[in-house]
Amino acid sequence: MSIGKKEARVRRARKTRVRIAEQRAHRLVVSRSNLHIYAQIIAPTGREVLASASTAEADVRKDVKNGGNKEAAVVVGKRIAEKAKAIGVEAVAFDRSGFRFHGRVKALADAAREGGLKF
Repeated sequence: MSIGKKEARVRRARKTRVRIAEQRAHRLVVSRSNLHIYAQIIAPTGREVLASASTAEADVRKDVKNGGNKEAAVVVGKRIAEKAKAIGVEAVAFDRSGFRFHGRVKALADAAREGGLKF
C-alpha cells in the first residue's frame, strides 16, 4: 500500500517542523497552490503569525499578472523580507512545507535572501 502525493508532502513537512521547533527560531513558511504562493513569518512559539505576503494580496496582484510563476514568487519573497525587517526579524528557519526546493519555492527563498533575510 503506497501513500499519496499529498500525504508524503505532509509527512516531510512534519519532520522539518520538528527540527525547526528544536532550534527555537522564527520560521519562514512557504505554501503554494497552482494559482498562488504564500509566505508567512511565524514566531518561535508557533502560536502567532508576525508577517505574511502572498500573490492573493491586492497590492501584489496589480503588479503580477499570474500568481503561479517564478516572477510572482520573487515579488512575494522580496515583500516578506521587507515586512520581516520592519518587525525586527533578521534570521529565520526556512520551512518549505514539504515542497521541493525547486522552481517557485527556490525563487521565493532567493528573493528573501536578497531582501536581507538570513536562513
